[in-house]
Amino acid sequence: MINTISKSQIQNFLNTAKGDIIGGIIAAVIALPQALAFGVATGLGASAGLWGAIILSLCVGLLGCKFPLIAGPTGPTAIVLASAVALYAEKPALILAILFLTGLFQLILSLTKSAEIVKFVPYPVISGFMNGVGTILIILQIAPILGHKMYSSPMLTIQHLNEIFSNVQAAPFALGILTLAIIFYTPKAIVRIIPVQLIALIFVTWLCSTLQIPVEKIGEIKVTLPQISIPAISLDEFISISPSAIIIAIICSAETLLTTLVIDSLTKQKHNTKKVLASLGIGNMVCGLFGGIIGAGAAMRSAAAVKTGATTRFASFIHASVLIAIIFRFAPYAAEIPLAVLAGILIKIGYDIIDTKFIKVLKYAPKDDLIVLFAVFFLTVFHDLIFAISTGIVVAAILYAKRIADQTNIEVKEIYDNDIMQIEKNLVKDYNYKIRVVHIDGQFFFGSTTQVVSKFEELLGTKYLILNYESSAKLDISAIFALEDIIIRLKSQHIKLFMVIKNEEIKQQLKNHKIENQIGHNHIFYSEIDAIETAKKYLKRKIKKLSK
Repeated sequence: MINTISKSQIQNFLNTAKGDIIGGIIAAVIALPQALAFGVATGLGASAGLWGAIILSLCVGLLGCKFPLIAGPTGPTAIVLASAVALYAEKPALILAILFLTGLFQLILSLTKSAEIVKFVPYPVISGFMNGVGTILIILQIAPILGHKMYSSPMLTIQHLNEIFSNVQAAPFALGILTLAIIFYTPKAIVRIIPVQLIALIFVTWLCSTLQIPVEKIGEIKVTLPQISIPAISLDEFISISPSAIIIAIICSAETLLTTLVIDSLTKQKHNTKKVLASLGIGNMVCGLFGGIIGAGAAMRSAAAVKTGATTRFASFIHASVLIAIIFRFAPYAAEIPLAVLAGILIKIGYDIIDTKFIKVLKYAPKDDLIVLFAVFFLTVFHDLIFAISTGIVVAAILYAKRIADQTNIEVKEIYDNDIMQIEKNLVKDYNYKIRVVHIDGQFFFGSTTQVVSKFEELLGTKYLILNYESSAKLDISAIFALEDIIIRLKSQHIKLFMVIKNEEIKQQLKNHKIENQIGHNHIFYSEIDAIETAKKYLKRKIKKLSK
């Protein structure tokens, strides 16, 4: 018995280690071109991007939660950091101070409950912000992919479009287009084995080097360990740069928290929000001391690690180790990477950041959601990222308050039917929670979706779930996507879902957004009693099959 347990434990350990190693390597392969590209995009250089990815992964792996969170430079953090770098380009000490203070403010944030606020940010605000960031990344690459120096903001790029297009450099443009062609058109069978961005990076760089095409390249990458540097700044300088550091800290924290929600969904585990933010804050402080680019939890890299078997923080160490090996072994090759290739990669990253999921359902989205989305989008692209998010949350709250006020005088709620209450009590007693009924009272909107989704985390023993939405209020886009999440979670737990909807407009919403197809047309009822009777028939039929 002892030997059996011992072998089982060894096997589990080996399986876990194997998954973490493969997941960490895959994440590092994905991170390599992105870290290089973000380093160049911020103006701090490719080396800073790589060391930022290494330092953050080591700190998050050492100090963070047990789950495999891969951290490093990301699109939103790179964009907002690039603005600060451009602003203080002539004062490197202030840039290092901003990097360090960003981590410090994140560490302070981790000691408060304010991190929980991200759960209540409306989906249109997140979508508008992500669409804005993706658009900024694409606009900023117009100049380098056409052979010009990258401008520090989308507005400057737009202002110089005439100059850029009147003097297009053929060589970098051809390399950039080839990069994009490889990224978009490589067969999926190959992409499953090797990340497409790495394929494009290696092949186009090799081609450029072989043909000796004269284009601007990354240049020398430092292979020595970065030196610690403690910037000396005055009180006035501290006051002047603090707003920038706070803005970047909020962006980093929000993106990390959203990434952890993705990982929670994939791993079916819950993370410690404060511990994650604290580890990231310390990591960003270390980045500031060593001149690496600060960052956040990277959703794409973390999801790739989890999907390829990673289950613990050990994957973060593997990710960092692979990047260290690349720096010390392949730095001369990385120095030959054309900037046009990185521009092509960043265009694809920008495209991936854009929330195509929401764009596909724009024609069905409520007008209030569209107002919030477009307000956040245009403010993100043409004004300021943090102002855009703040404005979006305020506008969403105001519009929601108006919607509630408009319904206050006409909403009539009858006392719940005592007979149905008795049926539900008997259901628990007779069927031992195999069939459950969950009521959503009041509005199912962006402020309540987190609480509703959390109710479906653990439905142990349940085989058939009846979701009764009793309100006549239409669903907003956050509720629609939360409902999709509920369906996916229930399917993963092999639970069949029925819905009770009495409002025809809400039924039409479910049809427009293809929710009806996911649930099944014959699983949507007007009466709860009909839903209960159908669930009983399903369960009895299943019991008969098992007994044969």
